[in-house]
Amino acid sequence: MNYKFFTQKKTATPQTQPIPGRETEMIQGRSGGFMFDAGIWKMLRRCLLIGTAKSTYYAGKHELTEDFVEVVRQAIAENPGRVAEEILYASDGRAINNSAPILALVLLSMGEAPEAKKAFCEIFPQVVRTGSHFYEWLNYTKSMRGFGKVVREAGKNWFAKEDVKGLAYQLLKYQQRHGFSNRDALRLFHVKPLTEDHQKLFEWVVKGWEVLPEEIPSTALAQIWWYEWLKRNPEKTNEAILQGHLTHEMAAPVGKMEQSAWQLLFNEMPIGALLRNLGSLTEIGVLARNERANLQRVEAVLNNKEHLRKGRIHPIDVLKALKTYQSGGTLGRSKKTWNPVDEIVEILEKSLALSFDVVQPTGKVFMHAVDVSGSMGFPIVDMGLTCCEVAATMALVTAKAEKNYMIRGFATDFRDLGINANDSFKSAVRKASNQNFGGTDASVAYDWMIKNKFKADVVCFWTDSESWAGYKHPSQALAEYRQKVNPNTKAVYITLTPYRITLVDPQDPLSWDLGGFDPGIPRIIQMLATGEL
Repeated sequence: MNYKFFTQKKTATPQTQPIPGRETEMIQGRSGGFMFDAGIWKMLRRCLLIGTAKSTYYAGKHELTEDFVEVVRQAIAENPGRVAEEILYASDGRAINNSAPILALVLLSMGEAPEAKKAFCEIFPQVVRTGSHFYEWLNYTKSMRGFGKVVREAGKNWFAKEDVKGLAYQLLKYQQRHGFSNRDALRLFHVKPLTEDHQKLFEWVVKGWEVLPEEIPSTALAQIWWYEWLKRNPEKTNEAILQGHLTHEMAAPVGKMEQSAWQLLFNEMPIGALLRNLGSLTEIGVLARNERANLQRVEAVLNNKEHLRKGRIHPIDVLKALKTYQSGGTLGRSKKTWNPVDEIVEILEKSLALSFDVVQPTGKVFMHAVDVSGSMGFPIVDMGLTCCEVAATMALVTAKAEKNYMIRGFATDFRDLGINANDSFKSAVRKASNQNFGGTDASVAYDWMIKNKFKADVVCFWTDSESWAGYKHPSQALAEYRQKVNPNTKAVYITLTPYRITLVDPQDPLSWDLGGFDPGIPRIIQMLATGEL
């Protein structure tokens, strides 16, 4: 009997304990496991990209949002300019939606330092781009801080746009949202019109038009004139849509919406509205197997990478549209039902791949480890999308860009998911979701690769980072893998929940932590693989 078991250097530590000597760098996650502290800036980016308005398996939305607000405040106190950059980064089509950046924008306006107020004013028009954004910002502002000088200045400037036609479009399309109307906002900010067109626009907002002008007042107000004309002539909906270029938000509340009217709307429907209305258009009959011209337009719009980029279409938007459309109306808020058109499903599959940013194959060998533990089966975004489904989608699109890869799932074992580049996103999501059970131990991926001598250049983990069930930490397992198989292996951990934990050892120069559902992540992974980053 001796004490060698106690005195010899330990290379493995149960994940329910911090690594000896690294205690100050680690925090205990909600699962009970110890992970490294991601810090406020990684936490900030995750919250902005993913949002916290939806509960996760381990935390409710109130708790998550309290953490989000606190980390934003800490970051503003440290560097308000950097916070503004992070808000802009997320708001430019990278966040799931613009709500988290808008909330952070309100918090930035509440910063005590003059630099925070200045940064708020500078980025405001780039974040608050639409009427819907504007009224969401107003709602948060009213609840959290009130309407001080900096807020009133931002509100006035938003209404004082030189592009009167664009302003009229926003005020007509979004006449009221989030408990505010256009009239409320104009009265709140005491906006002075810059031009005669501004004056007429604001008068319409406040008083409406009791008498319709015989002629269109100006090009800038043409859509409003046709909207008012349609209110008085609902039986002439098609003419108003055709001549006034009205959107469905403008025409539907006041017009007589028959299939021919929806056809006209479809002809000019922007990409975001098209994605949201595929089911309705199918139910009405505008989209059908024998409507070849319409199907070709859907393909031309949704399978165009430039259209997707300009429309700030996030991959999650496409994935939601795909899942909703395939359901035939059983998912989502719509009470309509339809028979999905196979060709549209194929178009959405291609659109989903195009919505991510990838480059040509790198020639490197990739192992994609998708977290399929029980916590990953929890819905995290609208339409019931789970963390696992999103992880499988992102892993597959990354794998499709390469020739040498493997996709497996980890829980307390490392499972063959049967997913490869020939899978559709639909089949990949189904295969991963069918495996959602068990505890979480990210180290099993390295154990399997050691046992099978799988030499990977890059190992990608798609996870919520809550690893707790293993007898050693993932960073310790990675060190063992490098010692036994490939000393130059790079590890990339993509965290898909807004938690302040990471599986990345901050002292490891060959490991990276990426946050959220950023469409650019596949390309970032490829650039890390080749050493471009």
